[in-house]
Amino acid sequence: MPDITKMDYFNQPHLEQLVADILREAVQQGATSAEVDVAVNKGFTVTARKGEVETVEYNQDKIIELTVYFGKRCGTASLSDVRPEAIRSAVQAACNIARFTDEDEFNALADKKLLAFDYPSVDIYSPWSLSVPQAIEMVLECEAMALSKDKRIVNSEGATLSTGEVWHSYGNTQGFIGTCPVTRHEISCVLIAKKGKEMQRDYCYSVACDPSMLESIQHVAETAVERTVRRLGAQRLSTCKVPVIYAAEEARGLLGHFVSAIQGSSLYRKSSFLLDHLGQRVFPDHVQIDERPYLAKYLGSAPFDDDGVATRPNVFIDKGILKSYAMGIYSAKKLGMETTGNGGGVHNLFISTGDKDLPALMKKMGKGILVTELMGNGVNLVTGDYSRGMSGFWVENGEIQYPVEEITLAGRLQDMYGNLVEVANDVDTRGNIQTGSILLEEMTIAGE
Repeated sequence: MPDITKMDYFNQPHLEQLVADILREAVQQGATSAEVDVAVNKGFTVTARKGEVETVEYNQDKIIELTVYFGKRCGTASLSDVRPEAIRSAVQAACNIARFTDEDEFNALADKKLLAFDYPSVDIYSPWSLSVPQAIEMVLECEAMALSKDKRIVNSEGATLSTGEVWHSYGNTQGFIGTCPVTRHEISCVLIAKKGKEMQRDYCYSVACDPSMLESIQHVAETAVERTVRRLGAQRLSTCKVPVIYAAEEARGLLGHFVSAIQGSSLYRKSSFLLDHLGQRVFPDHVQIDERPYLAKYLGSAPFDDDGVATRPNVFIDKGILKSYAMGIYSAKKLGMETTGNGGGVHNLFISTGDKDLPALMKKMGKGILVTELMGNGVNLVTGDYSRGMSGFWVENGEIQYPVEEITLAGRLQDMYGNLVEVANDVDTRGNIQTGSILLEEMTIAGE
Protein backbone atom coordinates (compact mmCIF):
# COMPACT_ATOMS: atom_id res chain seq x y z
CA MET A 1 0.00 0.00 0.00
CA PRO A 2 1.39 3.49 -0.86
CA ASP A 3 2.51 5.75 1.97
CA ILE A 4 -0.70 7.72 2.45
CA THR A 5 1.02 10.19 4.79
CA LYS A 6 2.91 11.64 1.79
CA MET A 7 -0.04 12.00 -0.55
CA ASP A 8 -1.53 15.24 -1.81
CA TYR A 9 -5.08 15.12 -0.47
CA PHE A 10 -6.21 18.04 -2.62
CA ASN A 11 -6.46 15.42 -5.29
CA GLN A 12 -9.49 13.19 -5.90
CA PRO A 13 -7.72 9.81 -6.39
CA HIS A 14 -5.56 10.27 -3.29
CA LEU A 15 -8.47 11.44 -1.17
CA GLU A 16 -10.67 8.56 -2.26
CA GLN A 17 -7.88 6.08 -1.60
CA LEU A 18 -7.70 7.35 1.99
CA VAL A 19 -11.46 6.81 2.35
CA ALA A 20 -11.22 3.31 0.87
CA ASP A 21 -8.32 2.38 3.19
CA ILE A 22 -10.25 3.46 6.29
CA LEU A 23 -13.35 1.53 5.19
CA ARG A 24 -11.25 -1.55 4.55
CA GLU A 25 -9.74 -1.31 8.02
CA ALA A 26 -13.21 -1.02 9.56
CA VAL A 27 -14.39 -4.21 7.84
CA GLN A 28 -11.20 -6.04 8.84
CA GLN A 29 -11.90 -5.14 12.48
CA GLY A 30 -15.36 -6.69 12.31
CA ALA A 31 -17.73 -3.86 11.35
CA THR A 32 -20.73 -5.06 9.36
CA SER A 33 -20.81 -1.69 7.58
CA ALA A 34 -19.11 1.69 7.84
CA GLU A 35 -19.00 5.21 6.44
CA VAL A 36 -16.24 7.81 6.31
CA ASP A 37 -16.44 11.55 5.77
CA VAL A 38 -13.19 13.42 5.04
CA ALA A 39 -12.74 17.17 4.62
CA VAL A 40 -9.37 18.70 3.82
CA ASN A 41 -9.03 22.46 3.58
CA LYS A 42 -6.39 25.07 2.97
CA GLY A 43 -6.26 28.82 2.56
CA PHE A 44 -5.24 32.06 4.21
CA THR A 45 -6.72 35.16 5.81
CA VAL A 46 -5.22 38.66 5.87
CA THR A 47 -6.46 41.54 8.05
CA ALA A 48 -5.31 45.16 8.00
CA ARG A 49 -6.28 47.75 10.59
CA LYS A 50 -5.40 51.44 10.78
CA GLY A 51 -3.00 51.19 7.87
CA GLU A 52 -1.03 48.23 9.15
CA VAL A 53 -1.15 44.49 8.63
CA GLU A 54 -2.68 43.05 11.77
CA THR A 55 -2.77 39.32 11.01
CA VAL A 56 -1.77 36.85 8.33
CA GLU A 57 -3.11 33.37 9.03
CA TYR A 58 -2.57 30.23 7.01
CA ASN A 59 -4.65 27.13 7.52
CA GLN A 60 -4.40 23.59 6.21
CA ASP A 61 -5.90 20.60 7.97
CA LYS A 62 -7.83 17.36 7.67
CA ILE A 63 -10.96 16.30 9.52
CA ILE A 64 -11.99 12.65 9.30
CA GLU A 65 -15.26 11.35 10.75
CA LEU A 66 -15.70 7.58 10.92
CA THR A 67 -18.90 5.69 11.76
CA VAL A 68 -18.96 1.91 12.12
CA TYR A 69 -21.98 -0.35 12.48
CA PHE A 70 -22.23 -3.71 14.21
CA GLY A 71 -25.72 -4.62 13.10
CA LYS A 72 -27.88 -1.88 14.62
CA ARG A 73 -25.16 -0.73 17.02
CA CYS A 74 -23.15 2.29 16.04
CA GLY A 75 -19.84 3.88 17.08
CA THR A 76 -18.04 7.00 15.87
CA ALA A 77 -14.52 8.40 16.00
CA SER A 78 -12.74 11.47 14.67
CA LEU A 79 -9.11 11.82 13.61
CA SER A 80 -6.78 14.00 11.61
CA ASP A 81 -3.67 11.80 11.70
CA VAL A 82 -3.53 9.55 8.62
CA ARG A 83 -0.64 7.33 9.66
CA PRO A 84 -1.67 3.65 9.43
CA GLU A 85 -1.32 3.12 13.19
CA ALA A 86 -3.51 6.19 13.89
CA ILE A 87 -6.18 4.93 11.52
CA ARG A 88 -6.14 1.47 13.11
CA SER A 89 -6.44 3.03 16.57
CA ALA A 90 -9.37 5.26 15.58
CA VAL A 91 -11.20 2.39 13.91
CA GLN A 92 -10.64 0.22 16.98
CA ALA A 93 -12.04 2.96 19.23
CA ALA A 94 -15.15 3.30 17.06
CA CYS A 95 -15.63 -0.48 17.02
CA ASN A 96 -15.31 -0.71 20.80
CA ILE A 97 -17.96 1.98 21.21
CA ALA A 98 -20.29 0.19 18.79
CA ARG A 99 -19.94 -3.16 20.56
CA PHE A 100 -21.18 -1.71 23.86
CA THR A 101 -23.88 0.73 22.79
CA ASP A 102 -27.58 -0.05 22.69
CA GLU A 103 -29.17 -1.08 19.44
CA ASP A 104 -31.06 1.54 17.46
CA GLU A 105 -33.32 0.02 14.81
CA PHE A 106 -32.88 3.08 12.61
CA ASN A 107 -29.08 2.87 12.40
CA ALA A 108 -28.19 2.01 8.81
CA LEU A 109 -26.50 3.24 5.67
CA ALA A 110 -28.57 4.51 2.77
CA ASP A 111 -29.93 1.85 0.46
CA LYS A 112 -27.62 1.32 -2.48
CA LYS A 113 -30.25 2.48 -4.99
CA LEU A 114 -30.31 5.92 -3.30
CA LEU A 115 -26.57 6.56 -3.45
CA ALA A 116 -25.19 9.12 -5.92
CA PHE A 117 -23.08 6.75 -8.04
CA ASP A 118 -23.61 8.96 -11.10
CA TYR A 119 -23.47 12.32 -9.33
CA PRO A 120 -23.12 15.37 -11.58
CA SER A 121 -20.10 17.65 -11.69
CA VAL A 122 -21.14 20.93 -10.05
CA ASP A 123 -19.15 24.06 -10.91
CA ILE A 124 -18.33 25.37 -7.43
CA TYR A 125 -14.52 25.12 -7.49
CA SER A 126 -12.62 28.26 -8.56
CA PRO A 127 -9.27 28.69 -6.78
CA TRP A 128 -7.88 32.22 -6.51
CA SER A 129 -4.30 32.61 -7.71
CA LEU A 130 -3.72 35.44 -5.25
CA SER A 131 -0.49 35.85 -3.31
CA VAL A 132 -0.37 37.04 0.29
CA PRO A 133 1.41 40.31 -0.72
CA GLN A 134 -1.37 40.99 -3.23
CA ALA A 135 -4.01 40.28 -0.58
CA ILE A 136 -2.27 42.64 1.85
CA GLU A 137 -2.24 45.38 -0.77
CA MET A 138 -5.98 44.90 -1.36
CA VAL A 139 -7.03 45.09 2.29
CA LEU A 140 -4.81 48.09 2.97
CA GLU A 141 -6.32 49.87 -0.02
CA CYS A 142 -9.88 48.91 1.00
CA GLU A 143 -9.47 50.24 4.54
CA ALA A 144 -7.69 53.42 3.44
CA MET A 145 -10.42 54.12 0.91
CA ALA A 146 -13.11 53.68 3.58
CA LEU A 147 -11.37 55.90 6.13
CA SER A 148 -10.99 58.71 3.59
CA LYS A 149 -14.62 58.83 2.45
CA ASP A 150 -16.27 60.60 5.38
CA LYS A 151 -14.92 62.56 8.35
CA ARG A 152 -17.45 60.86 10.60
CA ILE A 153 -15.62 57.56 10.08
CA VAL A 154 -13.16 57.76 12.96
CA ASN A 155 -11.93 54.21 13.35
CA SER A 156 -11.85 50.78 11.81
CA GLU A 157 -12.07 47.22 13.06
CA GLY A 158 -10.19 46.22 9.96
CA ALA A 159 -10.51 45.09 6.38
CA THR A 160 -10.16 41.35 5.84
CA LEU A 161 -9.63 39.08 2.86
CA SER A 162 -9.84 35.31 3.07
CA THR A 163 -9.54 32.63 0.42
CA GLY A 164 -9.77 28.89 0.79
CA GLU A 165 -10.71 25.57 -0.70
CA VAL A 166 -12.27 22.47 0.82
CA TRP A 167 -12.17 18.98 -0.67
CA HIS A 168 -14.94 16.83 0.76
CA SER A 169 -15.05 13.08 0.21
CA TYR A 170 -17.65 10.64 1.52
CA GLY A 171 -17.62 6.87 1.18
CA ASN A 172 -19.32 3.82 2.64
CA THR A 173 -19.21 0.05 2.45
CA GLN A 174 -22.05 0.01 -0.07
CA GLY A 175 -19.36 0.75 -2.66
CA PHE A 176 -19.95 4.47 -2.96
CA ILE A 177 -17.18 7.09 -2.77
CA GLY A 178 -17.78 10.63 -3.95
CA THR A 179 -15.64 13.77 -3.88
CA CYS A 180 -16.64 17.40 -4.20
CA PRO A 181 -14.19 20.35 -4.09
CA VAL A 182 -15.50 23.82 -3.28
CA THR A 183 -13.90 27.25 -2.91
CA ARG A 184 -14.93 30.28 -0.85
CA HIS A 185 -13.49 33.80 -1.04
CA GLU A 186 -14.48 36.84 1.02
CA ILE A 187 -13.64 40.53 1.43
CA SER A 188 -15.02 42.58 4.33
CA CYS A 189 -14.60 45.94 6.02
CA VAL A 190 -15.84 46.99 9.49
CA LEU A 191 -16.00 50.68 10.42
CA ILE A 192 -16.84 52.94 13.36
CA ALA A 193 -18.51 56.33 12.94
CA LYS A 194 -18.82 59.12 15.51
CA LYS A 195 -21.05 62.15 15.89
CA GLY A 196 -20.77 64.07 19.15
CA LYS A 197 -20.67 61.43 21.86
CA GLU A 198 -22.50 58.81 19.80
CA MET A 199 -20.61 56.02 18.08
CA GLN A 200 -21.97 53.42 15.66
CA ARG A 201 -20.49 50.35 13.97
CA ASP A 202 -21.38 48.65 10.70
CA TYR A 203 -19.77 46.71 7.88
CA CYS A 204 -19.95 45.40 4.35
CA TYR A 205 -18.78 42.11 2.93
CA SER A 206 -18.71 40.22 -0.35
CA VAL A 207 -18.42 36.44 -0.58
CA ALA A 208 -18.38 34.07 -3.56
CA CYS A 209 -17.01 30.72 -4.66
CA ASP A 210 -15.53 32.39 -7.76
CA PRO A 211 -13.23 35.38 -7.10
CA SER A 212 -14.39 37.05 -10.32
CA MET A 213 -17.86 37.34 -8.75
CA LEU A 214 -16.68 39.31 -5.70
CA GLU A 215 -17.64 42.95 -5.42
CA SER A 216 -14.76 45.39 -5.90
CA ILE A 217 -12.87 46.65 -2.86
CA GLN A 218 -14.17 50.12 -3.76
CA HIS A 219 -17.76 48.87 -3.50
CA VAL A 220 -17.05 47.16 -0.17
CA ALA A 221 -15.41 50.30 1.25
CA GLU A 222 -18.07 52.73 0.04
CA THR A 223 -20.95 50.53 1.18
CA ALA A 224 -19.37 50.04 4.61
CA VAL A 225 -19.09 53.83 4.96
CA GLU A 226 -22.67 54.41 3.84
CA ARG A 227 -24.08 51.76 6.17
CA THR A 228 -22.10 53.02 9.16
CA VAL A 229 -22.77 56.76 8.94
CA ARG A 230 -26.49 56.30 8.28
CA ARG A 231 -26.82 54.69 11.72
CA LEU A 232 -25.80 57.92 13.47
CA GLY A 233 -28.63 59.68 15.27
CA ALA A 234 -30.44 56.45 16.15
CA GLN A 235 -33.56 56.83 18.28
CA ARG A 236 -35.78 54.55 20.34
CA LEU A 237 -39.46 54.01 19.66
CA SER A 238 -42.53 53.61 21.81
CA THR A 239 -44.11 50.17 21.92
CA CYS A 240 -46.48 49.65 19.00
CA LYS A 241 -47.66 47.24 16.32
CA VAL A 242 -46.53 48.07 12.77
CA PRO A 243 -45.61 46.43 9.48
CA VAL A 244 -42.00 45.24 9.28
CA ILE A 245 -39.55 44.78 6.40
CA TYR A 246 -36.63 42.45 6.94
CA ALA A 247 -33.79 43.65 4.69
CA ALA A 248 -32.60 40.82 2.44
CA GLU A 249 -29.55 39.84 4.49
CA GLU A 250 -31.72 39.57 7.64
CA ALA A 251 -34.61 37.92 5.79
CA ARG A 252 -32.23 35.03 5.18
CA GLY A 253 -32.28 34.30 8.92
CA LEU A 254 -36.07 34.52 9.01
CA LEU A 255 -36.24 31.72 6.44
CA GLY A 256 -33.48 29.88 8.27
CA HIS A 257 -35.94 29.28 11.12
CA PHE A 258 -38.29 27.66 8.61
CA VAL A 259 -35.49 25.39 7.41
CA SER A 260 -34.73 24.36 10.99
CA ALA A 261 -38.41 23.63 11.62
CA ILE A 262 -38.74 21.27 8.62
CA GLN A 263 -35.53 19.33 9.28
CA GLY A 264 -36.04 15.69 10.19
CA SER A 265 -34.02 15.93 13.39
CA SER A 266 -36.37 18.62 14.74
CA LEU A 267 -39.40 16.57 13.76
CA TYR A 268 -38.52 13.23 15.31
CA ARG A 269 -37.51 15.03 18.50
CA LYS A 270 -40.91 16.76 18.40
CA SER A 271 -39.16 20.11 18.71
CA SER A 272 -40.75 21.88 15.74
CA PHE A 273 -43.87 24.02 15.48
CA LEU A 274 -44.35 22.48 12.01
CA LEU A 275 -44.67 18.93 13.30
CA ASP A 276 -47.54 17.12 11.49
CA HIS A 277 -48.06 20.09 9.17
CA LEU A 278 -47.58 18.37 5.81
CA GLY A 279 -50.34 19.45 3.45
CA GLN A 280 -51.23 22.45 5.61
CA ARG A 281 -50.94 26.14 4.79
CA VAL A 282 -47.87 27.83 6.30
CA PHE A 283 -47.39 30.82 3.96
CA PRO A 284 -49.82 32.81 1.77
CA ASP A 285 -50.65 31.22 -1.58
CA HIS A 286 -48.25 33.46 -3.53
CA VAL A 287 -45.21 31.89 -1.80
CA GLN A 288 -43.11 29.05 -3.17
CA ILE A 289 -39.94 27.78 -1.48
CA ASP A 290 -37.69 25.25 -3.19
CA GLU A 291 -34.07 24.14 -3.35
CA ARG A 292 -31.78 23.89 -6.38
CA PRO A 293 -28.62 21.93 -5.52
CA TYR A 294 -26.78 21.94 -8.86
CA LEU A 295 -26.44 25.66 -9.61
CA ALA A 296 -22.99 26.70 -10.85
CA LYS A 297 -21.07 29.17 -8.66
CA TYR A 298 -23.60 29.01 -5.78
CA LEU A 299 -22.22 28.49 -2.27
CA GLY A 300 -24.94 26.01 -1.30
CA SER A 301 -24.59 23.66 -4.28
CA ALA A 302 -23.71 19.99 -3.71
CA PRO A 303 -24.02 16.81 -5.82
CA PHE A 304 -24.68 14.51 -2.84
CA ASP A 305 -25.60 14.91 0.81
CA ASP A 306 -23.88 13.81 4.02
CA ASP A 307 -25.31 10.28 3.57
CA GLY A 308 -23.97 9.93 0.03
CA VAL A 309 -27.52 10.25 -1.31
CA ALA A 310 -27.99 12.14 -4.55
CA THR A 311 -29.25 15.65 -3.95
CA ARG A 312 -32.26 16.76 -5.96
CA PRO A 313 -34.50 19.76 -6.51
CA ASN A 314 -37.14 19.77 -3.77
CA VAL A 315 -40.25 21.91 -3.39
CA PHE A 316 -40.96 22.54 0.29
CA ILE A 317 -43.69 25.17 -0.07
CA ASP A 318 -46.03 25.26 -3.06
CA LYS A 319 -48.69 27.96 -3.17
CA GLY A 320 -48.22 28.42 0.57
CA ILE A 321 -48.72 24.71 1.39
CA LEU A 322 -46.02 22.64 3.13
CA LYS A 323 -45.29 19.85 0.64
CA SER A 324 -42.17 18.23 2.05
CA TYR A 325 -39.86 18.04 5.02
CA ALA A 326 -36.04 18.03 4.66
CA MET A 327 -34.67 14.66 5.72
CA GLY A 328 -31.56 12.56 5.74
CA ILE A 329 -31.44 8.78 6.06
CA TYR A 330 -31.67 8.49 9.85
CA SER A 331 -34.50 10.97 10.34
CA ALA A 332 -36.43 9.55 7.39
CA LYS A 333 -36.26 6.03 8.81
CA LYS A 334 -37.21 7.30 12.25
CA LEU A 335 -40.26 9.08 10.82
CA GLY A 336 -41.24 6.25 8.50
CA MET A 337 -40.64 8.43 5.44
CA GLU A 338 -38.20 8.66 2.51
CA THR A 339 -35.00 10.69 2.49
CA THR A 340 -35.16 13.92 0.49
CA GLY A 341 -31.39 14.10 -0.05
CA ASN A 342 -31.02 16.62 2.77
CA GLY A 343 -28.66 14.81 5.11
CA GLY A 344 -26.69 17.79 6.45
CA GLY A 345 -29.19 20.45 5.37
CA VAL A 346 -30.70 22.11 2.31
CA HIS A 347 -28.83 23.25 -0.79
CA ASN A 348 -29.61 26.68 -2.28
CA LEU A 349 -33.03 27.50 -0.88
CA PHE A 350 -35.07 29.96 -2.97
CA ILE A 351 -38.27 31.84 -2.13
CA SER A 352 -40.43 33.30 -4.88
CA THR A 353 -40.02 37.07 -5.29
CA GLY A 354 -42.25 39.84 -6.54
CA ASP A 355 -41.40 42.61 -9.01
CA LYS A 356 -40.62 45.36 -6.47
CA ASP A 357 -37.20 46.50 -5.31
CA LEU A 358 -36.63 47.58 -1.69
CA PRO A 359 -37.65 51.26 -2.19
CA ALA A 360 -40.87 50.12 -3.86
CA LEU A 361 -41.52 47.66 -1.02
CA MET A 362 -41.12 50.51 1.48
CA LYS A 363 -43.61 52.55 -0.54
CA LYS A 364 -46.06 49.67 -0.28
CA MET A 365 -45.49 49.44 3.48
CA GLY A 366 -46.00 53.17 3.97
CA LYS A 367 -45.21 53.31 7.70
CA GLY A 368 -43.24 50.80 9.71
CA ILE A 369 -39.82 49.39 10.50
CA LEU A 370 -36.97 48.38 8.18
CA VAL A 371 -34.83 45.81 10.00
CA THR A 372 -31.14 45.85 9.06
CA GLU A 373 -29.59 44.07 12.05
CA LEU A 374 -30.82 41.47 14.52
CA MET A 375 -29.33 40.55 17.89
CA GLY A 376 -29.86 37.67 20.28
CA ASN A 377 -31.39 34.28 19.66
CA GLY A 378 -34.85 34.44 21.18
CA VAL A 379 -36.50 31.91 18.88
CA ASN A 380 -38.34 28.88 20.24
CA LEU A 381 -38.83 26.36 17.43
CA VAL A 382 -41.13 24.22 19.56
CA THR A 383 -43.75 26.94 20.01
CA GLY A 384 -42.76 29.37 17.23
CA ASP A 385 -42.34 32.20 19.74
CA TYR A 386 -40.03 34.90 18.37
CA SER A 387 -38.33 37.74 20.22
CA ARG A 388 -35.12 39.40 19.02
CA GLY A 389 -33.36 42.70 19.47
CA MET A 390 -32.99 44.81 16.34
CA SER A 391 -31.78 48.02 14.83
CA GLY A 392 -32.76 49.58 11.55
CA PHE A 393 -34.87 52.51 10.32
CA TRP A 394 -38.26 54.07 10.91
CA VAL A 395 -40.17 54.50 7.64
CA GLU A 396 -43.06 56.90 6.95
CA ASN A 397 -44.72 57.69 3.62
CA GLY A 398 -42.52 54.99 2.14
CA GLU A 399 -39.30 56.88 2.98
CA ILE A 400 -36.63 56.31 5.64
CA GLN A 401 -37.01 58.96 8.35
CA TYR A 402 -34.30 58.12 10.91
CA PRO A 403 -32.33 55.19 12.33
CA VAL A 404 -33.66 53.27 15.33
CA GLU A 405 -32.05 50.98 17.90
CA GLU A 406 -32.61 49.22 21.25
CA ILE A 407 -35.87 47.74 20.04
CA THR A 408 -37.28 44.23 20.39
CA LEU A 409 -39.31 42.50 17.67
CA ALA A 410 -41.87 40.03 18.99
CA GLY A 411 -44.31 37.62 17.38
CA ARG A 412 -44.89 33.99 16.46
CA LEU A 413 -43.26 32.43 13.42
CA GLN A 414 -46.60 30.87 12.43
CA ASP A 415 -48.18 34.34 12.24
CA MET A 416 -45.12 35.94 10.64
CA TYR A 417 -45.00 33.38 7.83
CA GLY A 418 -48.77 33.43 7.40
CA ASN A 419 -48.79 37.22 7.13
CA LEU A 420 -45.95 37.52 4.62
CA VAL A 421 -47.09 40.25 2.25
CA GLU A 422 -44.37 40.28 -0.42
CA VAL A 423 -40.75 39.44 -1.14
CA ALA A 424 -38.70 42.07 -2.99
CA ASN A 425 -36.45 41.27 -5.95
CA ASP A 426 -33.26 42.52 -4.24
CA VAL A 427 -32.05 38.94 -3.72
CA ASP A 428 -28.99 38.52 -1.50
CA THR A 429 -26.94 35.71 -3.09
CA ARG A 430 -24.21 35.59 -0.42
CA GLY A 431 -25.37 32.41 1.27
CA ASN A 432 -27.29 29.16 1.06
CA ILE A 433 -30.69 30.89 1.36
CA GLN A 434 -31.61 33.16 -1.55
CA THR A 435 -34.16 35.80 -0.66
CA GLY A 436 -34.97 39.43 -1.17
CA SER A 437 -36.31 41.79 1.50
CA ILE A 438 -39.49 40.47 3.13
CA LEU A 439 -42.51 42.58 4.13
CA LEU A 440 -44.62 41.24 7.01
CA GLU A 441 -48.09 42.58 7.71
CA GLU A 442 -47.55 43.36 11.40
CA MET A 443 -45.33 42.68 14.41
CA THR A 444 -45.08 43.99 17.93
CA ILE A 445 -42.28 46.51 18.49
CA ALA A 446 -41.22 46.71 22.13
CA GLY A 447 -39.46 50.01 22.79
CA GLU A 448 -39.75 52.66 25.46
